[in-house]
Amino acid sequence: MSNISSSFTLSQSQQQHLLEKLDVFKVKGRDKRGRNVLLIIGKYFPARMVSSEVLKKYLEETIYPKLGAKPFSVVYVHTDVQKSENFPGISVLRSVYDAIPMNLKNNLEVVYFLHPGLQARLFLATFGRLFFDGGLYSKVKYVSRLEFLWDHVRRLEMKIPDFVHDHDEELEYHPMMDYGLESDHPRVYTEPPSMDPISMYSMRCIA
Repeated sequence: MSNISSSFTLSQSQQQHLLEKLDVFKVKGRDKRGRNVLLIIGKYFPARMVSSEVLKKYLEETIYPKLGAKPFSVVYVHTDVQKSENFPGISVLRSVYDAIPMNLKNNLEVVYFLHPGLQARLFLATFGRLFFDGGLYSKVKYVSRLEFLWDHVRRLEMKIPDFVHDHDEELEYHPMMDYGLESDHPRVYTEPPSMDPISMYSMRCIA
């Protein structure tokens, strides 16, 4: 059973209502080329409460029709995403991607990946080519700061959550966080942590 469906207890209608209430996915605004923008706030995604089937149904019934038959772009906000709370698992991502209608895949022209961090870049570089077709992988554009996002997206037509702005400001004072060399969540260990490189990578690859 996939991670996303291993512990949810809500009914399907409750799960759909939760996705709607949290505004995880929203078709809002346009980019500088006039394309509609699908905004995805990764931190808002309740990975442990929504099944893959409900997610696919919600996208098919609520989000895809709003994109229409024209080219569009995606702004994915990775800020503060936690693997334990917001990441549904590779198999679910692949299942959702495979269920996207071909015309939408063709109409998707670019994915702006905001605040990716080193681990997310490594994950996509390692697994992105394997689990997603080359067409999607080549459309991903990393954006390290909001100011660079506004070079591509119409700022006045899109509302970004406050925590994203706060993180952006923190990066200005701690730029090495961009490269995974400085933690924004310091921890105090009472005993030496495990040094198993495989388990460490698997737990941190999305953070």
